[in-house]
Amino acid sequence: MLPRSVPRLVAGLLLCLAALLTGCSSAPSPSSPADTAPGLSAAPGWAHGMGTVQEARLPAEARATLALIDRGGPFPYVRDGVVFGNFERLLPLHRRGYYHEYTVTTPGERDRGARRVVTGQGGEIYYTDDHYKSFRAVLR
Repeated sequence: MLPRSVPRLVAGLLLCLAALLTGCSSAPSPSSPADTAPGLSAAPGWAHGMGTVQEARLPAEARATLALIDRGGPFPYVRDGVVFGNFERLLPLHRRGYYHEYTVTTPGERDRGARRVVTGQGGEIYYTDDHYKSFRAVLR
């Protein structure tokens, strides 16, 4: 009889293989939810070559931040809505002022934490949970 973990391991390996075969170029960080379910819609052109996440699979705090953005605020942090400089150059290059950033609260953090939503003027939405070291395109 096989240990109970073997079928889970095999399923995980199959999901990884499927992701590799579909051209997934960046893996989400282990602490973040990722979209691995079959049948998800294709990523929009602005998300080409980067990892993606469905809005529904974001942490609850990120979904709350997106709802605030949709409503136009009010935002809990003074820096919410400021221009995001894209100095890391991980997002597509645009003129200064194209991107804006918003804080995603992190339970247990006393400051703003590392999680952010970055929006583009063309409707793009990106999520980072590691303070701009990586981004995933948010699919709505």
